[in-house]
Amino acid sequence: MRTTSLHVPSVCRTVSVVLLGLLAAGAQAAERAIDKQIEVKAGIQAVWKAWTTREGITSFFAPDAVIDPRPGGAFHIHIDPLAAPGARGADDMRYLALQAPTMLSFDWNAPPSLPLARQQRTVVILRLAAIDEQNTRVSLHHVGWGDGGEWDKAYTYFDRAWGNVLGSLKRSFEQGPTDWKPWMAQLAQMHAKAAAAPASAAASSATR
Repeated sequence: MRTTSLHVPSVCRTVSVVLLGLLAAGAQAAERAIDKQIEVKAGIQAVWKAWTTREGITSFFAPDAVIDPRPGGAFHIHIDPLAAPGARGADDMRYLALQAPTMLSFDWNAPPSLPLARQQRTVVILRLAAIDEQNTRVSLHHVGWGDGGEWDKAYTYFDRAWGNVLGSLKRSFEQGPTDWKPWMAQLAQMHAKAAAAPASAAASSATR
């Protein structure tokens, strides 16, 4: 009876190719996400409060907010409180889940400058972990992204923006709450110019 010999190196190469193919397919199927992490010089309860109270949000995130920390409750972040409703920032966002003091999630949308992406919603998950009594690790995971067009622009925008937000959170515990007066003054000037532009255009047209 004739036996068939097995060429081990050839089999190994075949297995390797198959495994590499599976790994590549898995990488392509992986969910695109923004992941940020920072260590904050504050106890976990204080950091939890920063994300679940209006006082906390205005200490680092935005000059105004409407906060109702319960599933389905308001998580309205007003980056531009002087803008018209619907254009103030994350105007109509909601908490999705809360597990004090270690996890909270909320839906999110793109800035007004990206109107098509702004019609959609993504999901942000925050996890807090006590390093010790005076230090907390904050991990942010932002998922739910589409591909191409304004989706890519929104992803790039928030990949930078969330780093800034977490940096501001860290500074709020080290140097004190954010002073929003300069930002609000800048917004007031911007809105005044925008309001004056149509009047100026109308006056110029009338004199022709």
